[in-house]
Parts: sequence; C-alpha cells; structure tokens
Amino acid sequence: MQPRIPRQSAHEHGIQRVDNDVRLSDELASVVSGARRRAVRDGDRQIDTAHLLHSLLESDPEARAICGEGPQIARLLGYLVQRSIGYGLRWQSGVEDSGAVPVVMGTAGFSPLAAACMAYACERAAERGGPASGTDLLAAIVVDPQARAVEVLERAGIDPREVFARSGDRSGSAEERGEAGH
Repeated sequence: MQPRIPRQSAHEHGIQRVDNDVRLSDELASVVSGARRRAVRDGDRQIDTAHLLHSLLESDPEARAICGEGPQIARLLGYLVQRSIGYGLRWQSGVEDSGAVPVVMGTAGFSPLAAACMAYACERAAERGGPASGTDLLAAIVVDPQARAVEVLERAGIDPREVFARSGDRSGSAEERGEAGH
C-alpha cells in the first residue's frame, strides 16, 4: 500500500537548511529542523511562524511554560494540529508577510516574517552574548500582530503581549541567567 501523499525532501520542497547557524543554540536548531519537517509534511512552501511555534511547544519546555498550562496549552496545541486540516489550509495559498517588519534576505525556506523573527531572535541573543534560544524565538514570533503564530495564540485565548512579556524574563539558558544548581 502506497502512502496517499508522496514524500518530499525539504530540498525538493524549496525549504533549505539554516539550522547549522552558529547563532542558534542546539535546542533552537532542533526546533528549526522540526518546523522544517512540519512544513514539508503539511505541503507548505515555507516555514512560517505557526510552524515555529508548534515546534517550540513540542521541543522546548520553557517556551511551553511561557505560553500557559493545562487547558490553555492543550487548546493551543489543538489549534496547531488542526492547521493542516482546518483554517490553516487558507495559509497554503499565501506567503506570511505582514509588511510591518523589514524583509530579511538570505534565509531561504522561511516566510519573510519567519525570517525576520529568526533574525530578531539572534539579535536579541547577541545582546546578552549567547546563541539564540527558544525563548528568544518565542518573543520574536509574538511581536507582529499579523503573524500566523499570533492568530493561533489568540484563537486559543492566549494574549501574545503577555507571552512576550513573560519571554523577556526568561531569555537564555538557566546557566546564563545564573540559575544553575538552584
């Protein structure tokens, strides 16, 4: 029995690797890889902020905690899972770009907005002298109200401004914040 949907590699799908970027923590590189796999599986041409959010929630316990607990996080994950069968289908016909942030060139495979978010996460991390972490990326993807990730958060009843505020308190690893061994 053959699968209903033929498998495509990320390269065939136009989504190229950037997760070997030294500006990303190992954990964040893993998040980007997960977002890339999700985009290919969903039949999307580019990684968007909702792919990044979904991968963050699955891979990064700190990012998940920032977004909420219990029913709130379950509802959020439910919306993200429905993306390929529900309202997310309308996203496949367009590129995620609000025009509110400058387009970042050279980040192949990302929507313009997701590329800008990756750049913002790296800049935010550079200010504290470390590689970008999941909390840096989470803060970046909730800044623009036109981001697909913001739409999903709002549908789940989570205020993106609160997520941004909480992510500012948790940037970097526990060791970088002086919490190691506590």
